[in-house]
Parts: sequence; structure tokens; C-alpha cells
Amino acid sequence: AALRADALYTGLREEPPDSDEVDAVVDAFMDAANEVFPGVCVHFEDWKGDDAIRLLARYRDRYLVYNDDIQGTASVALAGLLTALQIKGEALADQRILFAGAGSAGIGIAGMIVTAMREAGASEDEARSRITLFDVNGLIETSRTDLNPSQAPYARDAEPTRDLAEAVRRIRPTVLVGVSTVGGLFTEAVVKAMAEACDRPVIFPLSNPTDKAECTPEQAYGWTDGRALVACGVQFPDVVRDGRTFHPGQANNFYIFPALALAVYATRPERIDDAMFIEAARATADQVSHAERGEGMLYPRQDNILET
Repeated sequence: AALRADALYTGLREEPPDSDEVDAVVDAFMDAANEVFPGVCVHFEDWKGDDAIRLLARYRDRYLVYNDDIQGTASVALAGLLTALQIKGEALADQRILFAGAGSAGIGIAGMIVTAMREAGASEDEARSRITLFDVNGLIETSRTDLNPSQAPYARDAEPTRDLAEAVRRIRPTVLVGVSTVGGLFTEAVVKAMAEACDRPVIFPLSNPTDKAECTPEQAYGWTDGRALVACGVQFPDVVRDGRTFHPGQANNFYIFPALALAVYATRPERIDDAMFIEAARATADQVSHAERGEGMLYPRQDNILET
């Protein structure tokens, strides 16, 4: 007998629970987990975007909890950005950063960059003014009526556009971060606009797997005449151009996640905050040697990951 395709369906044929029901279930779990295992660290994994942001905010000041998809991703992206800025000799607070993608990963990275800028002396408003978001419906700007509470603080007073290359030409970012899961979103026009905006553009196509990467390192280096500083969400091969070999970085959470977990186990903090992830980012960036930076590397070599 033929096996019906729907017989392989996993999960319930029901609408997902609303946020109130999700919150009630997680409230009960968090209470029980902390009663049975006092001092337990709970890691949230693979919540959908809105739930991920809301639940982290709900518990982060009450329990020992973190979300690697938000905070670990943000920390490892910040690590690569810090290395790139050390190569360029520029300050984080002076950057103009454009995100292609405004889900939990984009919001998480943006929020951690804001915190890092504040640590360096910028005000909240000054830090947020350096960040622009762009999603499937275009530029995150004040006329939009579809923004969620985590996106709204980043809305720019700007003309709407759904054209990413046009947004790059207007904003002239120094850093372009892709967390869109849209393969090929960073077209030649987008990358060349980045190359016109600054001498050494930082281009991070972080979406994975490979077919969802916003561009390849070969494209990023090729369309900027080798001037781009590049990190991706997946490992790409080295790129040889004009006799130079470039080693694009992989912004993988494994630089952050195990060490953060070990540090929590070793020090038993009452809470986990973004300052810890920012310190982890700085420590990761500091382990990239001068010679490695000369090859375009933004992260330590993976063959030395245990020592890192």
C-alpha cells in the first residue's frame, strides 16, 4: 500500500499556542526547574523569533538563563566586528551599521552592539542612531505600522525603500550584517555600494546553511577589489585574488557557547548579562594574531579551538 505523505507529518495538526499560553507553560517550567535544581542555568534554544526575544526579556533578571541564538550569535558577531575594527584602527561608536534582517538574531546583535557602545561612553540614543535595520518589508522607518516592540526603537526617520542597494547608498554604512536567510541578497550593486561608502567595508553574510548566505566571500572580495573584511555564518574556502590569499572568518557560536557555559559553571553568577558576552567577544578578538589579521582572518583558527 502506498504510504501517504501526510503520515510522515511530525507534530500536532493544531494552531500553535498563543503567547499567553506559551508564557504560562514556561513560567511553570522555570519555577519547577529552579525548585528541583537550585541555581540551575537554563539555556533557551530554537524559540521562534518573537517568543525568543520576549522570553529572554521575561526571565533574564529573575533566573540564571540565556539564549545562545540571540546572545551567543550577537557575541560572536561582535567578536568579528571588533577584530575588523582593530585592523582598521577605528572605534565601534564611529561605525554606521546596517542589518539585513530584523528577527531575533539581528535584534540581538544590534542590542549587544548598543550595549558595547554605551560601555565606551555613548548614550543609548547615540548608539541606536548608528544602527539601521532592513527586513523583508524594507527599511525599518517611522511610517511602518508592522513593527514589533523590539524593532520599533530602531525605526529611522527616513523615506521608505524596499531596495537594499538604495538603502546602502543612502545610509553609507561601514558595516553590513546579513541575518536574512535570503541567499544572494547582497548583490553586486549592494556590495559595490558598500565599497563606495568606505575604504574597508565590513561585510558579514551570516545566514546559514550555505545556500542562504547573502553572498560568498569570493563575491565580497571580488566586488570590493579585495578591500572587504569578511565573516560568514558557514565556513567557506580560502579565496585567492591578485596573488593574495584571503581566509574568510566563520562567525560560529562555538567560539562563545562552550566557554560561556564553563564560566557560568565555574563562577556561579546570580544572573547572566550582556557584559559577559561582550567580554567573551573581546577575548575572542584578542586571540587573532597580527599575521592572521593580515590574511583577513577575523576569528582564531578553528584547529586550535580547544585552546581558544
